[in-house]
Amino acid sequence: MASYKDTYDAWKKDPEGFWAEAAKEIDWFKPATQILEVKDGLSRWFVGAETNTCWNALDRHVKAGHGARTALIYDSAMLGHVKKFTYAELLEKVSLFAGVLQRRGIEKGDRVLIYMPMVPQAAVAMLACARLGAIHSVVFGGFAPKELATRIDDATPKLIVSASCGLEPGRVLAYKPLLDKAIEMSTHKVSATIVFQREMEKATLVAGRDFDWKSEMDKAAAANARPECVPVAATDPLYVLYTSGTTGKPKGVVRDNGGHMVALKWSMKNVYDINPGDTFWAASDVGWVVGHSYIVYGPLVHGCTTILFEGKPVGTPDAGTYWRIISQHGVKAMFTAPTAIRAIRKEDPQAALVGKYDLTKFEVLYLAGERADPDTIQWAEKALSGRPVIDHWWQTESGWPMVANPMGIERLPVKYGSPSVPLPGYEIHVVDEANKQVGPNTTGAIVVKLPLPPGCLPTLWQNEQGFRESYLADYPGYYKTADAGFMDEDGYLYVMSRTDDIINVAGHRLSTGGMEEVLAAHPDVAECAVIGIADPMKGQVPVGFLVINSGVARPAGEIEREAVSLIRERIGPVAAFKTAIIVQRLPKTRSGKVLRGTMRKIADGETWDTPATIDDPAVLGEIEAALKTGLGR
Repeated sequence: MASYKDTYDAWKKDPEGFWAEAAKEIDWFKPATQILEVKDGLSRWFVGAETNTCWNALDRHVKAGHGARTALIYDSAMLGHVKKFTYAELLEKVSLFAGVLQRRGIEKGDRVLIYMPMVPQAAVAMLACARLGAIHSVVFGGFAPKELATRIDDATPKLIVSASCGLEPGRVLAYKPLLDKAIEMSTHKVSATIVFQREMEKATLVAGRDFDWKSEMDKAAAANARPECVPVAATDPLYVLYTSGTTGKPKGVVRDNGGHMVALKWSMKNVYDINPGDTFWAASDVGWVVGHSYIVYGPLVHGCTTILFEGKPVGTPDAGTYWRIISQHGVKAMFTAPTAIRAIRKEDPQAALVGKYDLTKFEVLYLAGERADPDTIQWAEKALSGRPVIDHWWQTESGWPMVANPMGIERLPVKYGSPSVPLPGYEIHVVDEANKQVGPNTTGAIVVKLPLPPGCLPTLWQNEQGFRESYLADYPGYYKTADAGFMDEDGYLYVMSRTDDIINVAGHRLSTGGMEEVLAAHPDVAECAVIGIADPMKGQVPVGFLVINSGVARPAGEIEREAVSLIRERIGPVAAFKTAIIVQRLPKTRSGKVLRGTMRKIADGETWDTPATIDDPAVLGEIEAALKTGLGR
């Protein structure tokens, strides 16, 4: 087996040849006439090729004799329900729903907006769109009407697929009133909606506009409406996914068909060390990029068993849910957000629940979505009896990992706090404000040398100018990640914070991520966040927010003082860290990212809006109250 260095060097020596070889793993209806085309700084991969993503995810596996292999496991901790679908069964459902869409006028290039909870029908709808060459745009179920309307107006879908409700611990969230309001608010009008009715909350359908999922499927079956896969150009869009927390004109990240499949297929083996037939679980949501890449498309294109989980890491019913799923379904590798592991640790700090389950088939835990602090990784390693816990780094825009420990090529030494090394396709530099590379262990902006590899966004939906301004303008010749960090002398990258979270304390540029790493090491701290707030003397000063492990009975003031001392010891007085505040919880997006920007606005007394992506808006009031007490404001 080649080493990481050999593989990376082979890519760097001949990038087009490298990806042309990887592309042999995909079925093409027509081969590429040009592997890479670069025009005015924009890159397109596999130009001239034709393919179909649904064919590669389903049809070809059934045709190869793997129809009886389990493709998808739906595990709803909310309902205590598990349902499995073989590749043949999933292909039948997807083909029929493609017939439903086709009978409703959906053709190649049309947009279909999907507003669904974590149910199999969401994946079926995505794959059915891909089958027809239609472009899907999945919006996280339960999004507020205003945000949904904004996305309807930007994507201009012909049709919307939704469900009557989603499930949250202790409550049923009706989707249809939110959807109706969004349709009313939007300038663009859809021709129809298809609604999957769930038993716990039936929606009222508008005559002539809303259609019942089951009835439509029955009609398609009666009419034998099972369309074949429609050939699309490799460079045609597969989907548009709006980035979280967008303001003004939403940023619709475009993903193409060809490069996307090549990159995901390559990553399943080389990054995650997963083989066809293995069970892989990404504990995310189909509304996020992780759900697109590693619940639906990556595992199915690779011929794996994938898990679609409806529930939470804690409270459905307890902090052992993840271990139960790994045991019950024979999961080989799992991918989740560090915030999920912190939530489990907070409820079960001794990891007592892990011992209840047989994890013999489980080999490795991957973390991404937010910075994985060393303390969280070490806790998980210990809880999982020394199994590797691998941090890796990527973005909605990249669609697949940029920096990782390439477990399927070579297991590199783990350096706590680093997601490891750049993967083939990504030449990553750390630069200063003048776009000059900085030396090892020097913090700067993390950028990727152009052209971007297959799988990355080629542009923004109907907004090439916005794409250039957002990603290409600030650092000519590079893609701007908007993350800050440093690279060590061994080429390991350390992603410390968003560039917005580098704070300037009396002329010293300091990373809030570095401070969070220190605070997370406190034995009583389950998770934390550090923000920089305005200060008339120093420009900015850091403030830490601490969430304490369950069962800790020590006085809050004592823990807060210890936290301040830790920063002074490990970072020094230069940090000017004098305030730590214990809170019950941190404000987060539904994907687990801490909303530091909103916290900073609250602390600075600026005008702020509740982010559309927030998991529970009530937490912002709690932060406001904690700041008033902690800062005397």
